[in-house]
Amino acid sequence: MNKILSSSRLLNTLKVVAILSILYMFLVSIGMIGLGFKGLGRGFAEQLLSSSAAPLIGLFIGILATSLIQSSSTTTSLVVGMVAAGTFGNDPILAVTAAIPYIMGANIGTSVTNTIVALGHIVNKNEFKRAFSASIVHDFFNVLSVIILFPLQLYFGIISKTANWMASLFMGAGTFTFKSPIKMITKPTVTAIKDIFKMQDVVNYNWLLIIVALILLFISLKYLTVLIRSLVMEKLEAFFDTHIFKTWIRAMFFGVFITILVQSSSITTSLVIPLAGAGILQLRQIFPYTLGANIGTTITALLASLVSGTHAPLAVAFGHLAFNVFGISLIWPIEKIRNIPIQLAEWFAELAIVNRIIPIVYILVVFFLIPLSLIFIVR
Repeated sequence: MNKILSSSRLLNTLKVVAILSILYMFLVSIGMIGLGFKGLGRGFAEQLLSSSAAPLIGLFIGILATSLIQSSSTTTSLVVGMVAAGTFGNDPILAVTAAIPYIMGANIGTSVTNTIVALGHIVNKNEFKRAFSASIVHDFFNVLSVIILFPLQLYFGIISKTANWMASLFMGAGTFTFKSPIKMITKPTVTAIKDIFKMQDVVNYNWLLIIVALILLFISLKYLTVLIRSLVMEKLEAFFDTHIFKTWIRAMFFGVFITILVQSSSITTSLVIPLAGAGILQLRQIFPYTLGANIGTTITALLASLVSGTHAPLAVAFGHLAFNVFGISLIWPIEKIRNIPIQLAEWFAELAIVNRIIPIVYILVVFFLIPLSLIFIVR
């Protein structure tokens, strides 16, 4: 009996070590994807953002730039820098108004990462359906927020006026810094892998970095799901149901907290995709969590902008926060509107499992081809 218990404990310990190791590989793969896309697209994204554009084109520039560099925080920081440099003009009120569409676009573009992560489950029909619906509910909510708030901003300046007012209250506040523990433990490995590729004289090592990252992502997701199921499926599901995800408000605040901790909504939302695929978390539990991630991702840029000591950059950061708070306030309280992203996600996931080329086409078209085409047609 003791030998059986000892063997069981040893096996469980090994499974825990394996889960932690594979989770680390998963996080490294996310970091590699981001670094690879930044290497390919940052210069182009900066060029896109280097001149002001009409509000609608600014929106699509924000989507494309963030999809390329895989970070809404980076896009927001670039826009803050542009505002501080006077790219949008010397009038801080008008500059903030011009910058807001870029921020809205960044909110949509940032959801591409967890949608890519969901592709890691594409080989298993049921897992993929759960994972894909959990990832694109974020997309549909952000798009719905833009559909509602973009006209209100365009005609009434609801976000820019709120952001300017909030910035005027906080002028003169000190600066805060915080380093993401996730980035601290994964960055050395990601950087080392990138350096290895660079040393091999690969013509474009960024593409190689992305390809290897996707392979690691698929492998880690496959075994992470299997191990989670075999070790902690029932216990973990019960813990989430009774504690973290018991109510929508807990789930939302947890999303805010985790995103502030890791300083990346892409990581926050990507972390729950394997749990959705494994059936541990349901779509309706994940939805408020992703909304919390939307709020949490604005905090880093907000705290960083306090160091500028000038009105316009701070107002842009507050604009990002105001956009997400307004979006949640307008959509979440009304059940019929709140259910729209969920229903669309479920419907689209059904289509995706019928023809699994659809999600790949969706990512390419929505996040890259449509914004790129509109930008260059108008310009």
